Amino acid sequence: MTDLIFKRVIEEANYMLDTKNTIREIAKVFNVSKSTVHKDLHERLADIDLSLYESIDSILKYHINIRHIRGGESTKKKYKKITLTNKNR
Repeated sequence: MTDLIFKRVIEEANYMLDTKNTIREIAKVFNVSKSTVHKDLHERLADIDLSLYESIDSILKYHINIRHIRGGESTKKKYKKITLTNKNR
């Protein structure tokens, strides 16, 4: 693993600990793909720092447990926006 990847993995993990952001949000901040962030936090981080990995893993599990709620909120916002747009026409 190169120093650049090592540094990015640690920065992503620390950022997630500080903000509790999702993988998508972290990918936007670090300008990498969601797949890269997922691989960094699930595979590479365990090899680098096990205790940090365990902290991150609990955050990721929480995100998985509430994703159905976030999806429902997004859908609600989407259709509310469509309804408002149609009323303004």
